[in-house]
Amino acid sequence: MNATEVLRAPLVVEFPFTRSLGPVQSAFLTGLRERTVLGVRTTGGGVLVPPTEYDPVTAAEIRDLVEVAATGTVTTWAWNPTPRRNQPLATPFAWVLVRLDGADTALLHVLDAPGPEAVRTGMRVRIRWAEERTGAITDIACFEPYEGPDTSQAAPHSGEFADPVTVITTPARLDYSYAPGRAQSRYLTALAGRRTLGERCPSCHKVYVPPRGACPTCGVATDEQVEVGPRGTVTTFCIVNIKAKNLDIEVPYVYAHIALDGADLALHGRIGGIPYDQVRMGLRVEPVWSEAGGRYPDHYRPSGEPDADYDLYKELL
Repeated sequence: MNATEVLRAPLVVEFPFTRSLGPVQSAFLTGLRERTVLGVRTTGGGVLVPPTEYDPVTAAEIRDLVEVAATGTVTTWAWNPTPRRNQPLATPFAWVLVRLDGADTALLHVLDAPGPEAVRTGMRVRIRWAEERTGAITDIACFEPYEGPDTSQAAPHSGEFADPVTVITTPARLDYSYAPGRAQSRYLTALAGRRTLGERCPSCHKVYVPPRGACPTCGVATDEQVEVGPRGTVTTFCIVNIKAKNLDIEVPYVYAHIALDGADLALHGRIGGIPYDQVRMGLRVEPVWSEAGGRYPDHYRPSGEPDADYDLYKELL
């Protein structure tokens, strides 16, 4: 790799977010399952859709549920010519804010339209319900153009349904391309050769691993590469008891801060080759590479050396 080449790789951060619902959100999502849109009346008399449990102006608790119409008016919009994975529609569509008839706030969703020339602020729309509904915002498949007038009024609703939805799980996912920069590109390239490179600050002379291209303390550029390790010392650690999705590691296991020899900053690493309850501060460890030709250490194991004295790593905690 030449001096200016920077690595780049696609990365995905993904996890399921599970939360319990209060009485207002439970009624709202259960209502969608039953093709009913509920809002909540504020202390000032306005109707919020989607509903909240507290008044955004007074912070007072609000529970006065009302039913609004499945028709409404577009208040603003933006055209999406290239839908992405898992977006509501696979064909080009408009993101819209829709004030449903009977509501005083707007709901964000999508509008199925043939093109941007067919969308305008003030146009009338109605909900197209999903064929299969589970009690989620996706029970509204999308909005579609509608020619009818606004004739509805918000009507009181008990919020009571059979088999209410009380918990939802929302998949959160972020796809992006990561470019680590020149300093970390050099670090990652060295790892592929089973070498660990840090960078030394010209001012405070500390060696940072992984390097960032600048000293986090002095704020000056770091250009001098320094090979550190491969052995190091466990400074602090935690025991992981929850198994991560798609991670083939049995729990419990230990994740630790490891100060590699010659480095002034501890890096993260998993500890293996030792029972989890025998890992300790000061434990001396060495890397175990992921596979033949692996680009990074899979974990660190005890090196067989005596534990490091606390005074040697206390500044790295």
